[in-house]
Formats: sequence, C-alpha cells, structure tokens
Amino acid sequence: MRVPRYKVVLDRLAREIRSGVWPPGARLPTHRELAAQEGIALVTASRVYAELEAMGLVSGEQGRGTYVRDTALFAGHGVEQAAIADDVADLNFNYPSVPGQAELLRRALRELSTSGDIAALLRYQPHGGRAQDRASVARHLRRRGLDIDGERIMLVNGAQHGLAVTVMAALRAGDVVAVDALTYPGFKVLAQSLGLELAPVPGSEHGPDLDHFEQLCARRRVRAAYLMPTMHNPLGWVMDAPSRMRLVETARRHGVLIIEDASYAFLAKDPPPPVAALAPDVTVYVSGLSKSVATGLRFGFVAAPSEPAPSRLALSDLASSDLAPAIERAIRATTWNTPAVITAMASRWLDDGTVDRLEAEKREDAGARQRIAAEVLEGCRYVSHPSSYFIWLPLPEDARADRIAASLIRKRISVATAEPFATTTHVPQALRLALGSTGIAELGETLQRVREAVIEDARM
Repeated sequence: MRVPRYKVVLDRLAREIRSGVWPPGARLPTHRELAAQEGIALVTASRVYAELEAMGLVSGEQGRGTYVRDTALFAGHGVEQAAIADDVADLNFNYPSVPGQAELLRRALRELSTSGDIAALLRYQPHGGRAQDRASVARHLRRRGLDIDGERIMLVNGAQHGLAVTVMAALRAGDVVAVDALTYPGFKVLAQSLGLELAPVPGSEHGPDLDHFEQLCARRRVRAAYLMPTMHNPLGWVMDAPSRMRLVETARRHGVLIIEDASYAFLAKDPPPPVAALAPDVTVYVSGLSKSVATGLRFGFVAAPSEPAPSRLALSDLASSDLAPAIERAIRATTWNTPAVITAMASRWLDDGTVDRLEAEKREDAGARQRIAAEVLEGCRYVSHPSSYFIWLPLPEDARADRIAASLIRKRISVATAEPFATTTHVPQALRLALGSTGIAELGETLQRVREAVIEDARM
C-alpha cells in the first residue's frame, strides 16, 4: 500500500528531530519553503507541521516560524509534580514553609489525641463538613472581608478539589469558560478532563482586559469566568476595586457565574474586597490552607453563591441558589467528606490564630524573596508583586523557554515554561519562577544561575 507523501515527510522530520539533526530551538523551514523543498502542496506542509506539533516535537509561533522543542522536558513539566532529587533547586512549584511548622503539627496532633471525643474522628463526617468547622471557616473569611454564613460553606480536600466540585456542579461538557490568557495550570487540566472550552481573555500587569471580556460575553454564550483577582498566578496582579465592580456588572448582565480562586489572596496586604463580597449572588469563592499553612494539609473550602436578589439577573439555566446542594453532591461523589483529623486540626488553627500568624509570616517571607529577586534580576524585564511567591520572566527575542528549562534541569534547577499557563494558541517565550520552595539562603545564587542561562541561550 502506497504511503502518503505527507507521511513520508512527517516521519523523516520526526526522526531527524529525535536524533538531533535538528537541535532544540532550531527554526525549521517556513511552510512555503518546506512545500517547495519537498514538492508538496502548501496545505500539506501545514499538515506536516501540525502533526509534528501534536507529537510535541515542534512549536509554531505566529509571525516567527516553527521551532524544534527540547524533548528533554517530560510532557507534564510544570503541571505534574514529579519527585525531584534533594539536590535540585525547585523554582517550578511553590510549597512555602516558615520555621516551626513541624513543631506546630506535633503539638496539634498531641492535643487532638488527648481532647474531646476522639472516636468521632473515625466516623464519616457530613459531606460539606461539620457545622462547627464550617463556622470556623466563616469567621476566617470575615477577616478577609467576606461576610458569609457557615451554611453556604463546604469543606473540601484543598482548593483544587474545590474547583473540581464547583465545575462538576455548575457546568457541563462543552460549556464556554472565560479565563485569563495566562492562568493556573490546575484549572486547565480540570477543564480538559471535563470537556470545557476555555476562552482566553488577554491581560496586562494589572489585570484582565475587561473590554475584551465584555465583547466575549456579548459574542458567545459564556457560562462561567474563572479568575484570580487577588494575587494572580502567575502574574501576581491584584485587581483594583473599580475593575472588580466592572467585572461583576458584566457577569450579571450576561448571566455569567464567577469562580473566584483565592488560593494566594492571603499574600496581598489590605486588598480590595473579594469579588464574592461584591457579588455574593453570582460568585463561587474557592480557597484553602495549602499555601498559607502547608501543601500537605489538604484542607479547602468553597463558598456557594447566595440566593440572588429579585432585582438582579440570575444565572439563566441554573439558579445560583441550587449550587450549594449540587456542590455537596459532587463532594459526596468524589471524596465523600474531608478527613476528620485534618478538618479538626485545621479548624483549631483557624480559631486560635495560628493561620493568621502563618499568613503574616509568609507575607514577610515572600517580600524578602522578592527583594532578593529584584537584586539579582536588576535590569531584566519581569512581572511580579512585592509580596508574591512567583515571578513571570519574559525572555529575550532569540531565547527559547523549553531549551533554557532543559539546560537548567541539567544544572539541577527546575523551572516552569509558559506552556502550562497559556490558554492561547500562541505560547509566549517566558519562564515562571516559583520563589517559595528553595531555601532563602540559596535563592539568590539559584536565580543568578537562571539569569546566566537566559543570557547564554539568547546568544546561541
């Protein structure tokens, strides 16, 4: 049987890329040049490059060309948290910690073992959490500017689980969700798993383009908007109060459910009120203690929308007042309930001020790390917030993010490229540097090595 001509060209180029004939970062011939060289139609050349891109061997950049990717990075780099060796500096994932947290855990476990009805911790809990634990979360959220009834709060196994049960309760496969052009990779994975269509909204260093969001909602049936208005990951922006109000007005006018991810909100000192406080009728608020306390403490919470006021536009197909029981059913279907030991310990820390203290300490820690980064990266263009745990580092014109990331892995430094964060077809050449995992004493030297790798790659 005759092999199609495009398949012959495709297989040969794939072999050449894998064998190093075309090294990482090399620019392949344009579509027209490939068509002329191989005697194939332009549409066939485009098909060859599309299939190479689907195989993960190349990346196409509008207006720049098609480049060979560095396949030394595993496919899930930046999304899947693979185990790394002790001698690798992790600038990929954030698991911030401050001194004394291990002793806090020992003390909390001792106190749990000697107080109250410990046998109750061995039994099933209500799917949304016990009333007293939900009340603890409600008191915590009031200190964040969100006055909310404990009955509207449900406990989950971390913020990622909170996002999952929210999406399961409120959306269906094929629904359109507005997201930032650069967004949290965990939501991308969730959307892909559940068949959601992500509609990217471009942004700047200060927040999403609300004109574009308005136009998107007018043009398409957008069912939800996922956003991080306070300490955006990866750009670190904190939306100002007028922007939040405009976002809310647009969402109400078009019947859009807002999903507010506040996982890093604790890092912003005196931010504007949460979007959920401005629009409790159309907003699901999701957060947890993974970043503010410990990543191993899988304790999160979801605040469902309140019943909408009669004068306001309710969500068109699914009344927001129905979301609370729907989210509770999703919790039952996924994990049944949050583990009782974790819940009891987290509630104690919420009530006795431990969480507030750790949040304050981590704000200071993040600020100190940003000051180190500012020294090392002086003269470089980058985007960050003075108290965030991440930096967005756009690369020089000729530098390649995948090639730099692979080079740094060989130097025992792990960083993320823009690919896990990008929701657009075009993926920018940039690195996301997580500052919260590497020891603060080693952070400056590690960032200096990143800077040197970027400069070295741009010269290639």
